[in-house]
Amino acid sequence: MAHIDETKVARIMESLQKLEFGTVVISIHEGNITQIETTEKVRFALEKKKAALPKQKMG
Repeated sequence: MAHIDETKVARIMESLQKLEFGTVVISIHEGNITQIETTEKVRFALEKKKAALPKQKMG
């Protein structure tokens, strides 16, 4: 097992703590962490559309 750099682990943990929705991808090359990618997703609450009321006939 390769030596784990505590600085890199701290960065990964920081990325995870900041993220509410999304992904963290950790790239490994020859047993070493070489890259961390964070993709954040922002979710918006859906507004329900009100159904149109039928028009009343006059007369």
